[in-house]
Amino acid sequence: MVTVTKKDLVALGYGNSFATDIIRLAKIRMVEKGYPFYSSRKLDRVPAKAVEELLGIALDGDAAGRAPEKGVKTNGKRPN
Repeated sequence: MVTVTKKDLVALGYGNSFATDIIRLAKIRMVEKGYPFYSSRKLDRVPAKAVEELLGIALDGDAAGRAPEKGVKTNGKRPN
């Protein structure tokens, strides 16, 4: 399973507060789907698919810690 953290979202250009909100909302959605594991306050990692559903976009492969999908062009740089 490919996961996303707040740090990954900040690397994509989202602000700190908005990245935190995205992770929080993704955790709520995962709990609603029947995964009580995500109700932990200390957990800061959520499935990339949950974030993609919230944002309505596909995340760039490099920022989400995975290889880009076929046909997706990247500039060849990896985020720090």
